[in-house]
Amino acid sequence: MAAPAATVDLSAALITTPVPIGHWLAILPVAHCITLGAVLLMLRGYPRLQAWLAIPGLAALALIDAALLAKVAAEGPLTMVMGRWLPPFGIAFTVDLFGALMAFTAALAALAGGIYALADIGESGRKYGFFPLLMLLMAGVTGAFLTGDVFNLYVWFEVLLISSFGLIILGSERQQIDGALKYAVLNLIATTLFLIGVGILYAAFGTLNMADIAAKAADLRGTAPLMTLASLFLLAFGMKAAAFPVNFWLPAAYHTPRITVSALFAGLLTKVGIYALIRVMVMLLPVERQELSLVIALAAAATILVGALGALAENDIRRLFGYVVISGIGNMLAGVALGGLGGISGAVFYALHSMVLMTALYLAAGEIARRGGGFSLSALGGLYRQSGGFTALSLVLFLAACGLPPFSGFWPKVILVKASLDLGAWWLAASILVGGFLTTIAFGRLFLLAYWRPAAIALTPSGPRWRTGLPLAALTALVVGFGILPEQLLALSQSAAAGLADPRAYLHSVFPVGGAP
Repeated sequence: MAAPAATVDLSAALITTPVPIGHWLAILPVAHCITLGAVLLMLRGYPRLQAWLAIPGLAALALIDAALLAKVAAEGPLTMVMGRWLPPFGIAFTVDLFGALMAFTAALAALAGGIYALADIGESGRKYGFFPLLMLLMAGVTGAFLTGDVFNLYVWFEVLLISSFGLIILGSERQQIDGALKYAVLNLIATTLFLIGVGILYAAFGTLNMADIAAKAADLRGTAPLMTLASLFLLAFGMKAAAFPVNFWLPAAYHTPRITVSALFAGLLTKVGIYALIRVMVMLLPVERQELSLVIALAAAATILVGALGALAENDIRRLFGYVVISGIGNMLAGVALGGLGGISGAVFYALHSMVLMTALYLAAGEIARRGGGFSLSALGGLYRQSGGFTALSLVLFLAACGLPPFSGFWPKVILVKASLDLGAWWLAASILVGGFLTTIAFGRLFLLAYWRPAAIALTPSGPRWRTGLPLAALTALVVGFGILPEQLLALSQSAAAGLADPRAYLHSVFPVGGAP
């Protein structure tokens, strides 16, 4: 008679003690976004009320994320498990300093975009769901930054993609549909690759909990196809981040929606791809990242130079800024390729800087179009004579995008160049510097043509409106503040990088007793 099959007793995996109140902060940002999105959807027939509920809601999201960041910075990573099942059986939200920093910065960018939308998105756009879609987009973005489960990361990618599809076609113009098609096809391919990678990951590890994977990776390195996994994730997240050679969808899509939507996409969506790449390659698969470092570095250098050269060639300001987004992704990839405290902290610092800066640049593009009558450089001119204040503000953003002091883009480039030279990768350091030089020429051309050149036709002076001027000024102030007083952000970036390179605190948060099973 055959022996009875062994059974696994999962009763010990049940949580029997109350969850600490502070740990609810880990899921509160996502719950807040989903709840508010549902409320706004029910108020579809009241577009004005939608707007005036959404802005306080976005401000509340920023406050919640600030409280979460403060708690993580003071006490270390924290974990909240769904369904009363302990990891690795339950789905965990695990928040470390890297995720908390990204979530808080994303909330600030979204708040600025929401305020700008009060002037940019008309009643028709609000009726078709701009503010509900914005809240669901933030649910996806925030969930991706805070989750501690790889499959859950895939789910949040789907949430932000679905909401972004709705935002990119808001208005249903032919150009928007064309841009949405290119955006959708490439992102769906990337999502499919990601899902295939998740399946292989589960087959190899028997778990999708990030802490559990990080703990088991060393023991499975000889038997599991970890290089295949790393390559799949590199390609999937590289497509989502618009890295070379799978970057062509971004400049073909980001100039098509309303300028507020373009600003949010440029500031947030590609950074989710970079976040996922850093999280998986640095924390979960560090050895494979090291083996692929040359490939990543070559892709980084090509992304920087292609983005900078594309910006030089563009006549449409929105497409020019799209190439600047791509060039910035190359700088972050360079940090991933370099590894170590210098490379990863430089990538984290640059990601935070880029989220604020790219949102501000696209909002500035909206102001350029409002004041100058369009986005074409060949038709613009005379903006300096119309508004000296807006010209000064734009110049600050342009210099920050070029990586020039004393603004926020200078410091992460210094860190990345130093890390490159320390490892003997002079060609990577040169690509960062040459990319910055070419970007400076591109923005100099933009400034001379749109601002300094006399206008072809007489322009009617157009003073700032608080709905557009306030978010733009606030984001510019952050760019200046990060540049003049970088010590705190640099310290946070270095701590975040150290936590990724040595995830013992992250693992202890998930498995506080006895380590990973």
